[in-house]
Amino acid sequence: MLRNDRDTELLRSELFSIEQLKRHAVTLTGQHRIDACPGPDRLLPRLADNARVLLAAYDVVTAAAATPGQRIAPAEAWLLDNFYLIEQQIGLARRHLPRGYSRQLPRLADGPSVGFPRIYDLALELISHMDGRVDSDNATQFIAAYQTVEPLRLGELWAFPIMLQLALLENLRRVGVRIARRREERDAAISWADRMLVTAESEPKQLIQLLAEFANADVALTAPFVEEFYARLQAQGPVMAFVQTWLEQQLLEQGVTATQLSAAAGRTAATNQISIANSVGSLRFIGAMDWSNYVESLSVVEQTLREDPAGMHASQDFATRDRYRHVIEDVARGSSRSELAVAREAVVLAQAAAARSGTGDRSAHVGYYLVDQGRQRLEQAVDCSLTWKTRASRAFGNLRLPLYLSPILLLTALLTSVVLSAFSGIALGDWRYWYFAICGLIGASALAVPLVNLMVTSMLPPRALPRLDFSKGIPDLHRTMVVVPTLLSKPQEVDDLLEALEIRYLGNRDPNLFFALLTDFRDAPERTQPGDDALLNYARTALQTLNETYSEDRPCIFYLFHRPREWNAHEQ
Repeated sequence: MLRNDRDTELLRSELFSIEQLKRHAVTLTGQHRIDACPGPDRLLPRLADNARVLLAAYDVVTAAAATPGQRIAPAEAWLLDNFYLIEQQIGLARRHLPRGYSRQLPRLADGPSVGFPRIYDLALELISHMDGRVDSDNATQFIAAYQTVEPLRLGELWAFPIMLQLALLENLRRVGVRIARRREERDAAISWADRMLVTAESEPKQLIQLLAEFANADVALTAPFVEEFYARLQAQGPVMAFVQTWLEQQLLEQGVTATQLSAAAGRTAATNQISIANSVGSLRFIGAMDWSNYVESLSVVEQTLREDPAGMHASQDFATRDRYRHVIEDVARGSSRSELAVAREAVVLAQAAAARSGTGDRSAHVGYYLVDQGRQRLEQAVDCSLTWKTRASRAFGNLRLPLYLSPILLLTALLTSVVLSAFSGIALGDWRYWYFAICGLIGASALAVPLVNLMVTSMLPPRALPRLDFSKGIPDLHRTMVVVPTLLSKPQEVDDLLEALEIRYLGNRDPNLFFALLTDFRDAPERTQPGDDALLNYARTALQTLNETYSEDRPCIFYLFHRPREWNAHEQ
């Protein structure tokens, strides 16, 4: 199988510097022609074939390593030591590459990677011109240079890590085939050399006949074969001199010498070792890198949305920003406009609202046109064609309460009728019939409500609210106070409340976060009671002591807000 595998050329082209790599990326934009029609998924079948070939290569090397006295080459040792990682990466690629996923990506209409996604070809180009060494710098600058001419879709940017993973597995497949072939050729040399040595010792006269058999076998005199065969013959001295002479004559007829083939074998072994080492290192890098920041930094859609006139988009958390970008993808998919054009239109609508109502108005935020009531205005502006599912969802949007109550009533009536069918012998005028009817109705509704709730929650996903990003601390604009409402009755309760407040502070020592107690006295027939002033003074003193304890951090962290008693005439 490995001997018939034609994919042995490594993904290795002329090595580029970063500047050369950026110029090459710009050149590729002129060479890439996108096929407007989606084609079959070619990535998953290729991944399965790569996994099969790599496993076969691993089996060949494992068998050699299990043989006593076998010398394991450095590249073979790399394959044995890191095959667990390769298997892990193959499993991850299968899990992160669902069937049909690549059909959603723009694919090339011509060129060496025809039929494959454009972003996969970019991954191949990066790996081939960097000798399999992928890092944050070359991956970022290569894609950024490409986008100076032709912006990539959001889906392509998100797919880039897995495309790099697939391209590295493709390169490892080719290295694996070369390593396995080299091992098979060396094993063949060992087999022939051992046969000749045994024959020379036991039946010297049969050696010429064995040499003739070797010549008729038409064994390919490759560099690994000759290197291993020649080394074993030389170790026997003059006994095998005529076999060496015959071999040298055969090589001369091919225009090479054993020394030249040995040097070529050494260069090939070094190339294999470097390639597999770089590929394994790059696979580790891909697993360790934070690709969410990578996508955001390179997304032209994200850069456009950051022109939000309300100034809120950049300060939102990643999940919210990513949700906005997915909406851009959905709208662009139903429109003839690009993702960048849709994002630009959302910004234009927000800018018009800001000029009309001010930047403080909710319609001045791009999110209003992506996840709020302005979504339909954006879709109309870019001529978006809605799917039947979206149309149906919006059509029933104003009927949420009837759609929720109807199955509850229907299920309750059905269950009640089943219960009453067991009492068909009781007349309608009998009080027992109505007793069982009411009890059945209550019991059926108690069962119908949770069943409908379960159905609704399983069918309708939750809608997360947009959130601001406070992961690096609360900004001055959003300075916050945590207020705990409570009742004051005795000094021990004050001590417990302040201890809890201190714990909250120690767990949230943000400079823009403050803590307070909002206190009331317990109910009483009069506005003031004996001991009120003393209790309040005790609370003030204790809180002041707490502030002094942490005064080196910042002044006035803790506050006390107290409300006097007010007579409620209605409740008496």
